[in-house]
Amino acid sequence: MSLYPLKFHTIYKEKLWGGQKIKTVLGKNFGALDNCGETWELSGIQGNVSVISNGSFSGSNLATLVADKKEKLVGGKIYERFGSEFPLLIKFIDANQDLSIQVHPDDRLAKERHNGVGKTEMWYVLQADIGAALINGFNKDIDKAEYMNHLNRGTLADVLNREEVNAGDVFYLPAGRVHTIGKGLLLAEIQQTSDLTYRIYDFDRIDKDGNKRELHTDLAVDAIDYSKSVQVKSPYNQTQNQVNNVVYSPFFITNKIDADQNLSIDRSDLDSFKIYIGVGGSGKVAGESITFGEVLLVPASIKAYEIEPDNKLELLETYIQL
Repeated sequence: MSLYPLKFHTIYKEKLWGGQKIKTVLGKNFGALDNCGETWELSGIQGNVSVISNGSFSGSNLATLVADKKEKLVGGKIYERFGSEFPLLIKFIDANQDLSIQVHPDDRLAKERHNGVGKTEMWYVLQADIGAALINGFNKDIDKAEYMNHLNRGTLADVLNREEVNAGDVFYLPAGRVHTIGKGLLLAEIQQTSDLTYRIYDFDRIDKDGNKRELHTDLAVDAIDYSKSVQVKSPYNQTQNQVNNVVYSPFFITNKIDADQNLSIDRSDLDSFKIYIGVGGSGKVAGESITFGEVLLVPASIKAYEIEPDNKLELLETYIQL
């Protein structure tokens, strides 16, 4: 069977800090869960592999289809490097409370400690309550000793960079950067396929069973980049009806598209899948419908296609260029 743009069943994750915006803003039904902190929209994580929801491959999981279609689905070099494990994870995150202050290991450390890959990620702010903020790195250069001193004294916030945010803001977070998502934020997240998180501080919260969540102080110390974060918010052009680059990294490239007229896309020079995340409006990509809160995977073998807004369509486009 020929490949076509793929949609997937959402995977819902209840979290200690989760809220209701997945339902009230994104319009997704998370059923009997008390809250939903995360949805995994496109995942190759073992135990949470996405299942296709549309067309003739409906019911097949992503790993099986990658193993079958190989470079036609993901691209030749990408398949050579990652095999049947899809290399990016796409989420929506609703922070009803502050997430833990945390850090992710890079590829080297993740391989050494966990035989896995690191976690570099980016956030696109879909909605922000008034005064909502996040933590992205340090506000000055420090070292390991100063960090441990602040951590032990409970004054870590003094050296962290706090940013108030608005809808449309973009933040790129390389592995090793200390961070947290603040309460009142609804985000789209693009990241490497990794679920490795070192929790540094969790505000002494307790879970449903009355227990504090595990901290990873010793693991985190050697994973942290202690330098001041020089660019905490990623600036980007917002020219209508064209592809505007937002993030350019070895792990993924992300563009923003705001369209109120049809756009022709030609990716004949790109050996990669393309992921589209609906962040506003509705329309079609490569003949498949997409609306706010939906994610679409366009196979590598589909090179030229149209973006067709109904009235207005806002998209994040992401792919890998090796």
